[in-house]
Amino acid sequence: MSYFLFNFVRWGSYFNDYWYSLKSNLVEFPIHIIIVYINIYYLIPRFILRKKYWTYILYLVIALFMVYLVRTGLNYVLVTKDIWPEAETPAEFMSLNHIIAVILGELYVIGFTTAIKIVIDWSIEKRLNEDLAKLQMSTELKYLRTQIQPHFFFNTLNNLYALTLSKSDNAPNLVLKLSDMMQYILYEVNSSKASLLKEINHINNFIEIERIRFNDRVHAEMDITGDIEDICVPPLLLLSFVENCFKHGMKQNDQLKIHMSFEVLNSGYLVINITNNFNPNVLNTENSGIGNQNAKRRLNLLFSNNYILDSTVEDNMYKLYLKIPT
Repeated sequence: MSYFLFNFVRWGSYFNDYWYSLKSNLVEFPIHIIIVYINIYYLIPRFILRKKYWTYILYLVIALFMVYLVRTGLNYVLVTKDIWPEAETPAEFMSLNHIIAVILGELYVIGFTTAIKIVIDWSIEKRLNEDLAKLQMSTELKYLRTQIQPHFFFNTLNNLYALTLSKSDNAPNLVLKLSDMMQYILYEVNSSKASLLKEINHINNFIEIERIRFNDRVHAEMDITGDIEDICVPPLLLLSFVENCFKHGMKQNDQLKIHMSFEVLNSGYLVINITNNFNPNVLNTENSGIGNQNAKRRLNLLFSNNYILDSTVEDNMYKLYLKIPT
C-alpha cells in the first residue's frame, strides 16, 4: 500500500493527472505482485538455491517478456492508447527502447522486494540460529553439570554405610550434609547462574562431609573481600576445583590444607583464589583432569574469552586463579 501510494502521487504529480496515475497503477500493481511472488517463491527456491543460475536467468527473462506483453496490452486497452507517455517522442509497441524501459522498471520492483524478503528471512534465520545455540548451550551446560560429582556421592554413600555399621555418631551429621547438597543440586540449580552465597554454603557442606570422611584431617580457610550478596556464578563450578584439592592433595595419613579467597572488584569481576598442598603422584591417575576440563568448557560457553583461569604448582602447593565477570 505504501509503495502504491508513493507511485500514485509520484506519477500523478509528474503528469499532473492523478486519474491517469491511479488507473495505470491499478493495472500494473497486480502484475508487479504476480511477478514478485513467482520470483520469490518459485524461481529463487527452485533455481537460485539449487545453484542453477543460468536456468534462473532464462526463466526470469521469459517472465519479464510476458510481463511486458500483458502490461502493455492492458494499459493500451484500459488506460491509454499512448503506450509510453513518459517518452519525449511517441513509442511503438515492441520497440527496443520501450521493452528495455518496462523491463528495467520491473527489475527495480523485483530487486526491491527480493531484498526485503532476503532481509526478513535472514533475520528469522538469525533468530532461529540464536535460539538453537542457546538451547544447545543450555543442554550442554546441563549435561556438564550432571558429570560433576557422581563419584563423590558414591564415595559418600560408601562412607555412610561404613559409619552406620560402626554405629558412629557422625552418621546423622553426614546424612544431613549430604541431604543439603542433594537438595541444592537437584532442586535449586536450574539456570546458568547461582548465588555465590549458596555456592559457598554448598562448598562448606562438601568440605564438612570430606572432613568426616578423613577424620578431621582437613583444614579449610576462607576469605571474602567486598559485598558478595548479589554476586552470581556458574552453579557447581567452584565445587569441581575444591574436589580437585582432595583428589590431588590428600596423602595417606597426612593433612590437607585449603585456602580460598573471594574478592569482588569494582570493575565488575569476581576473583577467586584456591590454594592447597598437593601430591604430584596423583596427577597421573586416570580421569584426574575431568573436573578442570568440565569447568573450562562451561566457562567458554558462558563467558567466551571474557575470563581468566590459571593454575600453577609452587613448592608442592597447587594454586588456582579464576577471574570471571559478575
